[in-house]
Amino acid sequence: MIVEQVSEHILWAKIDRPQARNAVNFEMIDNLEKLVSDIESNKQVRVFIFSGTGTQSFIAGGDLKEFHTITEKEEAIKMSERMQALFNRIEQLPCWNIAFVNGDAYGGGVELMMAFDFILSAPHSKFGFTQGKFYLTPGWGGLTRLVERAGRSKALEWQGKAEIKSVKEMLSEGFINHIVEEKDVLDWAEKLTRNDRDFILTLKQSASGVSGHRYEAMKAEIEPFSKLWVHSEHASRVEKFMNKNK
Repeated sequence: MIVEQVSEHILWAKIDRPQARNAVNFEMIDNLEKLVSDIESNKQVRVFIFSGTGTQSFIAGGDLKEFHTITEKEEAIKMSERMQALFNRIEQLPCWNIAFVNGDAYGGGVELMMAFDFILSAPHSKFGFTQGKFYLTPGWGGLTRLVERAGRSKALEWQGKAEIKSVKEMLSEGFINHIVEEKDVLDWAEKLTRNDRDFILTLKQSASGVSGHRYEAMKAEIEPFSKLWVHSEHASRVEKFMNKNK
């Protein structure tokens, strides 16, 4: 992961796994947890930007080669709990958080971006609600956050069809905030730095009046997700996908 303090109050982190289309692996989770801890204690950071490197991929979901080693339901539960805890910490950071979708995003990559306060996207990006292709439901808090952003019926449609949507569709649905070129992200973010972290945290907490209910709903995603994770149909579809892409 590349981490750069790009201005006095703005930190930009980029996943740098182009060979794996920036897929989430165990090392990246470790690094992101450490980064979040650093941001929590760094009072200078008022805006945290997160993206992938390059223009091809934001995050192509979880790294199947690594995640496919999780074969027991209890292991799947622990991983889901870990990811939810990480995403919740990102959401609750006392600074503004921006996911800049620099390329295509699928599955867990879409779940991750929804933990951020704002989603900006490059004009060419695609958004894939593709867990269903692998016989999975979202398990990282993504179903709850998707219902919040798109409404229950639309969330069920996108997940049920395992749809891949264009950036223009996502903008029209209100899922993302703006379409921007990467060179313009900092200008957009700079306007958020005028107030300190006390103000930012106060505003964010004031907008989260139903947080208790939300987090209970997210926890409720874990059991069905983990149950499907160890289902033979999930394993079969993952194997087929991995063999096809060798």
